[in-house]
Amino acid sequence: MKLWAVLCLALLCIELQNGSCQAIKRKKDAGERNTRSDGKRGRIRQPALSSRRGKNQSLLTQVLDKGRFLRLGQSASLTPGKNMELRCKGSKIGWSYPTYLDTFNDSRLSIKHSDKYSQLILSSPSAADTGSYSCWVVVCDGTECQKDHDRTYASYIYFTDKESLFVPSAIHFEIVYLRPDSPAVVPCRVTDPRAMASLHREVPPVEITANDTRLTYDPTRGFILQNPSADLQGVFYCKAVSKDNPQISNKYQLLYVEVPSGPPFVNLGASPETVRGGDNVNLTCTVLGEPEVDVSFSWAYPGQGQRPVNIHTLWRLVNRGMGHTTRISQSTLAVEDVETIDYGNYICRAKNKHGETSVATKILAS
Repeated sequence: MKLWAVLCLALLCIELQNGSCQAIKRKKDAGERNTRSDGKRGRIRQPALSSRRGKNQSLLTQVLDKGRFLRLGQSASLTPGKNMELRCKGSKIGWSYPTYLDTFNDSRLSIKHSDKYSQLILSSPSAADTGSYSCWVVVCDGTECQKDHDRTYASYIYFTDKESLFVPSAIHFEIVYLRPDSPAVVPCRVTDPRAMASLHREVPPVEITANDTRLTYDPTRGFILQNPSADLQGVFYCKAVSKDNPQISNKYQLLYVEVPSGPPFVNLGASPETVRGGDNVNLTCTVLGEPEVDVSFSWAYPGQGQRPVNIHTLWRLVNRGMGHTTRISQSTLAVEDVETIDYGNYICRAKNKHGETSVATKILAS
């Protein structure tokens, strides 16, 4: 009887030992599934927030009431009169906004930077502040910094004002130059992207119908003339309608340009070409060029720095027939009571944004 009890006790111990081993093995197997090949325990990582975020998602946000934020898209419509605050994430941020705010050094605009973001604040915005607002990350390598084009974010913001359907301009009668080789823009921008706009000639009164090939409308730019021609010259205006409320824009003078782009074409003449001592002589430097391209002049002449001369510069627009308009820029150098020192070469240099040209003539004694 005692022997049977001993055998039962031994079998019970063996079963208990096998169960403990299985438990240990299951625990070990579970641990091995969470162990890297180098023997160190690994952790299951959640995908980073940035990896779930779209690469092209804007970091330009508008600050709303009670600390709420709105991520801005390609365009937004805001209420004029209510202060606007924009933020852009990053320790080094650059901004752009409608250029006239810089031109007039507008005190309503302020930009502040912090370690984590930069903010642009515009107080009491109006319809005139409608335009593109953008920010970008500034990347620096030592002392050299540049704009990161891959992290640039922009939004065209409309300040919709039912009393001003067109963005106001300081110029009440603008000139638009037409060229056969490039599009021209009649810049009547609207403050409400839902407004219906049309282009009209003043005399004879007629609406220029928009189509996909010759004339298109972009509310952020105005009417775009794809292939301008001389027959589109004249005085034009734009008309916008929103909720049965029609409004008229400023007037635009469309002029056709004859002269192609390039460095100045200069002509220099003297009157008279031969002089005697005591005479007066005028040298005139003339440039025919694009109507809106400024020309600057400089002179080199005998006796320079030793005797006074008079230099007068002017420009004007000239209609050269067949609907062509050209800008004539002139600089005149006048020498009074000619002396021996005044005889010799006179050089006129004319410079525009495309380059510089020099031309010379000689004053001889008669």
